[in-house]
Amino acid sequence: MMNPNSSNPIGVFDSGVGGLTVVRALMERLPFENIVYFGDTARVPYGVKSVETIAHYTTQIAEFLLAKEVKLLVVACNTMAAVASQVVKDLSPVPVLDVIDAGALGAIATTAKKQVGVIGTPTTINSNAYARAIHQYEPEVRIFSQACPLLVPLVEEGWLDHPVTRLTAQEYLKPVLAQDIDTLVLGCTHYPLLKPLLQDVVGPGVRLVDSAEAMAEETAALLTEMNLSNPQRTAPHYDFFVTDVPLRFQTIGERFLGRTLSNVHVVKW
Repeated sequence: MMNPNSSNPIGVFDSGVGGLTVVRALMERLPFENIVYFGDTARVPYGVKSVETIAHYTTQIAEFLLAKEVKLLVVACNTMAAVASQVVKDLSPVPVLDVIDAGALGAIATTAKKQVGVIGTPTTINSNAYARAIHQYEPEVRIFSQACPLLVPLVEEGWLDHPVTRLTAQEYLKPVLAQDIDTLVLGCTHYPLLKPLLQDVVGPGVRLVDSAEAMAEETAALLTEMNLSNPQRTAPHYDFFVTDVPLRFQTIGERFLGRTLSNVHVVKW
């Protein structure tokens, strides 16, 4: 493990735009850190691809960011983290954090009854990655998982408080809520945009764990622990690399980021 320069940027990557919710949380939690983001917008969605393909794409992106001399890699995509997190850790000379680990720690800190629900894409849920990560820290927790394939397209459509989205969430969450959970992990980086609606659906007795916020907290703790916080107290620099600029990219990206999306560069493999 090399000791990177503390003024170097944090590298964040995702299969598309979803990881911008993690970038947003990092910007709010660590306002002086430079960030380089990579979204594989040409090859999204990853949720329907094979494990081998996801691992190959993930390696390609991690190597691209390491060439940018990042001091830390953040795997912001739950699907990538579920199947290829170890691949990145094996090749990276700098620390690697992933949203699943951060969400797992957040769930353990939140649950009182040790009854936790997890929602995510089919690949994330089928990989059982959240259950494994949570049980690694706290074997007593009971986990109830539910794949919610329709929520990502609804978020990208901008239907954040739409009757169709509400009905869809109610249907998906029915079996999970029947298990008397007190904590629900939002196991997809698109889902933080649905937080008000989801909180409404699950009711006041269930606390939501936003893996983007959990990721920002874990990143802040690691930077402090490794003495890697940026010492410069100046406006940070943000760069966004994508593999394609689809028609709605700017609109969706700015919704996720909560601010104007600038410094966007297209990478052609």
